[in-house]
Amino acid sequence: MRASRDGSGGTARHPFEYAIVRVVPRVERGEALNAGIVLHSRAGRFLGARTQLDEGLLVAMSPDCDTEAIRDHLATIERIAAGDPGGGPIASLAAPERWHWLAAPSSTVIQPSEVHTGLTDDPAATLDRLFRTLVAR
Repeated sequence: MRASRDGSGGTARHPFEYAIVRVVPRVERGEALNAGIVLHSRAGRFLGARTQLDEGLLVAMSPDCDTEAIRDHLATIERIAAGDPGGGPIASLAAPERWHWLAAPSSTVIQPSEVHTGLTDDPAATLDRLFRTLVAR
């Protein structure tokens, strides 16, 4: 076992926050489809997002929805989290500012959940685990 920075002998764990990215095709109905995870760890210097759209389920929920526009918006969320210039001006902000923008409450078709917290020694692996558990089908 390698020594951690805190001297405990284990791997240092850092706090993180995450939000589930939800697609709400008909806001007035309030029905949602989990379509991604955004995870931020300030101490771990990490901001990442993974998305996946289950188009079959989305069309079953709302046959007239614009799946291409939703897919594009989800891809933009990933670009913003990565700081990719293709994500527009928000992507050029510092990671904590991008996180706050991505996790801000919204009443549009794409909505983040409430923010949840935890501890991790590997933010990227935690993002993958949360994605597999809460989004992937």
